[in-house]
Amino acid sequence: MFLVLLSFILLYFHLKQLELSGAQKTLQGRREVLEQACLSHTKKRRVLSPEDLKHLIVDDKHGLIYCYVPKVACTNWKRVLMVLTGNGRYTDPLAIPANEAHVAGNLHTLSEFSVTEINQRLRSYLKFIFVREPFERLVSAYRNKFTRSYNTAFHKRYGTKIIRRHRPNPEAEAMEKGNNVSFREFVQYLVDPRTQREEPFNEHWERVHSLCHPCLIHYDVVGKYETLEPDAQAVLRLAAVEGKVQFPTSSKSTRTDGNMAARFFQYISPFYQKKLFNLYRMDFLLFNYSTPEYLRTR
Repeated sequence: MFLVLLSFILLYFHLKQLELSGAQKTLQGRREVLEQACLSHTKKRRVLSPEDLKHLIVDDKHGLIYCYVPKVACTNWKRVLMVLTGNGRYTDPLAIPANEAHVAGNLHTLSEFSVTEINQRLRSYLKFIFVREPFERLVSAYRNKFTRSYNTAFHKRYGTKIIRRHRPNPEAEAMEKGNNVSFREFVQYLVDPRTQREEPFNEHWERVHSLCHPCLIHYDVVGKYETLEPDAQAVLRLAAVEGKVQFPTSSKSTRTDGNMAARFFQYISPFYQKKLFNLYRMDFLLFNYSTPEYLRTR
């Protein structure tokens, strides 16, 4: 009986080891694709500025750096890091309200440190990032910021400008409230050269390569939203914090996927689809996402 039990235990650990090595191969493959794409598509390196490091959250206790990308499970990652850095204040990530996870000051960013401290952390900490199919992320941002009645700050800040500039003969109420921006108008706003001349993109639709600088910062792990749970588990395992915190599982029933993105893009002309693809092209290339089948760029 003891020998049977022992053989089961050994088999279990052997299977876990195979599972781990498979996950490690996947993560290593993504790292290699990213490095090759950086070599092929970036012309010259530049020095990182403090402004470049505002999205890199630091956990000094466990030696972690996480670059957060809005609309790629960043709320849950911030919750996890609040548990890890909170000295026992938090134990369950999901007990932390979403708005509290985004309060500036709850977590430290790399931009807060001196140049020497920045370089020391970049050299020695485990650095990770999570990415998502660029157009699914974009549609998710549009749905969240422009179709939810409670997001009045976004409607005022961006919606009014989009309607004023991209809607022929807008009604006075729409110009005042900015609460009924169409996806077509949002796309027109994104590809309009004036938009980025006037101010940087909002972080919710800024390109990942502009937020996290993956060709300048060597990320040890590139996780993907499409394989969020196993990739999150791999990060926690590599950080040796598996026993301290669990990554929350998603309960969303209307997650933005490829089919939903296709429905939004069917109303976008090939001309604007091509312009938008060119705008997000580097994210497709760097993170090995295929051109969506629904695109009509000719």
